[in-house]
Amino acid sequence: MSDVEYVIARDPDEELGELLGACGQAGRTIVLTGGASIGPVYENAAKSGDWSASTVFWGDERCVPPDDERSNYGLAKRTLLDRLERPPEIRRIRGELPPEEAASEYDEQLAGVEIEILLLGMGPDGHVASLFPGSPQLQVRDRRVTSGPAGLEPWVDRVTLTLPTLLTARETWFHVTGDDKAEMVARALRGPVRDDVTASLLRRGEGKLKVFLDHGAASRILGAEQS
Repeated sequence: MSDVEYVIARDPDEELGELLGACGQAGRTIVLTGGASIGPVYENAAKSGDWSASTVFWGDERCVPPDDERSNYGLAKRTLLDRLERPPEIRRIRGELPPEEAASEYDEQLAGVEIEILLLGMGPDGHVASLFPGSPQLQVRDRRVTSGPAGLEPWVDRVTLTLPTLLTARETWFHVTGDDKAEMVARALRGPVRDDVTASLLRRGEGKLKVFLDHGAASRILGAEQS
C-alpha cells in the first residue's frame, strides 16, 4: 500500500508543471491525463523545452478525432507538445477508431512498457482515467487497456488503461484543484479504499503516490505538509 505525499501550494499548476517539465527533459516514460484543469500544468511544463528523450502515453481518451476539442491528446498537443522546442516520442490513443479497436491497438503499444510517471486528475465522483465507479471497465483484470461508455459528460465512449495497469506505475501524481473537490479528496486519500471511490484504489500500488493540491482542494485534509 502506497504512502501518500501531499504538496499543498498556492499555485500547484506551476509546481507540478516544473516537476513534470524536469521529468520530460530527463527522458522519462510519462502517462499524461486530460480534464478541464490540467492545461496550465502543461503550459508550465512546456517551458522546459526539450523532451526528445522521453516517451509520452495517455491514461485515457475520448473516442473523438484528435482535432476535436474534447480530445485529451488534442489538449496536450495545444498546451504542451506544440510548445516544446523538441517534442517527445508520442504514443497516442487513436480515438478516431472504433473503441474496441483503439483499445486493442493501444494494449499492444503498452506491451513491455514501464510507466515511470503517471499523471492523474480526480473527477467529482472520484473517478480516475475513464474508470468510473460501478463501470464494467473498472473490473477488467486481463488487459492493459479497455473501452466502454462514459460515466460523466462528455457522453462519448472512452478508451482507458485498466486498474492493474495504473497500479504498475513507479510514481503516480494526482493534480486536484478547487473547493468542490475537497470532500472527494478526503474520501479518496484518507478514507477506506473502496471501489465506489475509484481514486482510492490507487493507494493499493507499490509506487510513490504524490498529490498536488491547492488550498481549496486540501481543506478537508489534515496533517498534510504545506509548501
